[in-house]
Amino acid sequence: MAEIPASTDSSPVNQLRVRRTDNHRAAAPICNGSPGNKVVRFGSLEPAQVTILKQCTLPLVAVMTLAICTLIRSHSWSLELSGLGLVTFLISAQIFSPLDLGKRPGTESPYKLVSRILFDWSCVVAVLVFLAAAFKLTHVFLRDVIMSWFMVTPVALLLVDSLKTPVAQWLASDRGMVQRYIIIGANDVGAELARRIENSNACEKFFGFLDFRSAERAIEGLDKPVAAKCSARDFADFVRNNSIGRVYLALPISRAPRIEELLKELRDTTASIYFVPNIFAFDLVQARCVQINGMPAFSICDSPLQGMSGLWKRAFDVALALVALILTWPVLLAIALAIKQSSPGPILFKQRRYGLNGEEILIYKFRSMTVCEDGSEVAQATQRDCRVTPLGAFLRRTSLDEVPQIFNVLEGKMSFVGPRPHAVAHNEVYRKLINGYMIRHKVRPGITGWAQVNGLRGETSTVDKMRSRVHYDLDYLKNWSLWLDVKIIARTALIVVNDRNAY
Repeated sequence: MAEIPASTDSSPVNQLRVRRTDNHRAAAPICNGSPGNKVVRFGSLEPAQVTILKQCTLPLVAVMTLAICTLIRSHSWSLELSGLGLVTFLISAQIFSPLDLGKRPGTESPYKLVSRILFDWSCVVAVLVFLAAAFKLTHVFLRDVIMSWFMVTPVALLLVDSLKTPVAQWLASDRGMVQRYIIIGANDVGAELARRIENSNACEKFFGFLDFRSAERAIEGLDKPVAAKCSARDFADFVRNNSIGRVYLALPISRAPRIEELLKELRDTTASIYFVPNIFAFDLVQARCVQINGMPAFSICDSPLQGMSGLWKRAFDVALALVALILTWPVLLAIALAIKQSSPGPILFKQRRYGLNGEEILIYKFRSMTVCEDGSEVAQATQRDCRVTPLGAFLRRTSLDEVPQIFNVLEGKMSFVGPRPHAVAHNEVYRKLINGYMIRHKVRPGITGWAQVNGLRGETSTVDKMRSRVHYDLDYLKNWSLWLDVKIIARTALIVVNDRNAY
C-alpha cells in the first residue's frame, strides 16, 4: 500500500480538520469581545406578578370604587362609566406611586402617607375634570355617583395601602423555589445590600458574607457569618457545594483584577452573578442607572427634571403663573403706578443672573432702590440700606418686588420653586469658594426655594451663610418632587409676611 506523505492535504484526517475549521468560522459567535457588539438590558429581579401587583393595585382600587359607588346609588353600569373607568385606570397608572411592598410598617409617617395619596388622587381628579370639560361630557355622568366616588376613593386607597405588609409577607412565603444567595464583600455596600434584600420581602435565603480580606477588616455589626481570607476557587467551591443561585459582588471597582479572576472561577457554576458597584462613595445628586442604546451608565450628578418629571413641573409652573397673573394684575398695576410716582427711574429693574445650565438670563423685579446695579461688582442689600426707597422697603419685606418674575416663569427662564438666582458678579465669586456651587444651576432658578423657607432668605453676608443656602439648594435637587414644590409654596405664603430677613 502506498504511503501518503505527511504534508499532503488529501488525508481524511486533514480533510476533516479543514471542514471543522470552515464550520467554526461560519458559526462565529454573534457577540465578540468588543464592546461595540454587546448590549445590556435593564430589568428587575422581582417576579412578574409582583411588578403587576405593585403597578396596578391602586389604579384598580379607583376603578372598583367607582363600580361600588354606582351600585350603592342604585344605578346601572353603563358604557360611559366603562369608558370613565378605563380612562381613570390609565391616568392613575401614570400618576399614582407604585404600591411599595418593600417598606416595613411605620417607615412612612401617617401624615406623609395621607398627603401623598390625597395629592395623587387630586391630580387624577383634576385631569378627569379637565377632559370632561374639554370634550363636553359633564352631562353624561350622574353627579351623585361622581361626587361620592371622588370622596370615597382616598379612603379606599389608604385602606389598601395599609394592607400592603401582609400582602408582601404572603408573596414572600413559600412562593416556589427559594433562591439561595451570598454577598462577596463584607463592607458597607454589602451590609446595606443585605438589608435592602431583606426589606424587599424577596423569596431568598442568605448564606452569609465572603471576602478576600481577613475577618478583622470586615465592618462591625454584621449579623450574618463572614468567611474571610477566601480565594476565587474557595468562592466557586462554596457556591457549588451549597447550591447558591445568586452571587452579589459588592467589591470596590479598584479590585478589577480580583473581580476578573473571581468571574472566571464562577463560570464553572450555575449561579447568577450581579455586580453592585460602590457608587455610594460619591456625593450623589439624582443618581440613576440609565442605558444609552443598550450601554449602561450610572448617573452620579444629574438634573431631577428629566423626561416626564420636567414636563409635569413645567405644566405646573405655567398653570400657576396664569392663575397668579389673573389674580394679581390689579396689584401689579397699583405697584407700578406707586413706583412711578414715588421716585425717579424705571418701574422694572432688570438684572443678569445665571439660569438653567449656567446660561445668563434677565430677571424682572419691581425697582426697590434708587440704583439699578448690574456690573462686575454688585453690593447686596443690607439692613437700613440707604439705596432702598421707602416704598421699596415695603416691597422687599413683603416680597412683592419679586412678583414680575411671573413673566420670567412664562418665558421658561425661571420656575416658581428652585434655587434663588444670584447676580452674575456674586456667582463668579462664590463658585470659587463653595464646592458644588454651580450644581444648583441644573434646574431653573425659582421665585422661592427650599433654602428660603428654611430661614435663609435675604442677605448672605458671609461665606458660611451662602454655603448653607447652597446646601439646601442641593438637598432640593436630591429630593425633588412635585409635592415638595407645593409644600415650599405653601410655606412661603405663611412666612413671607412675618419674615424679617429680607430688606
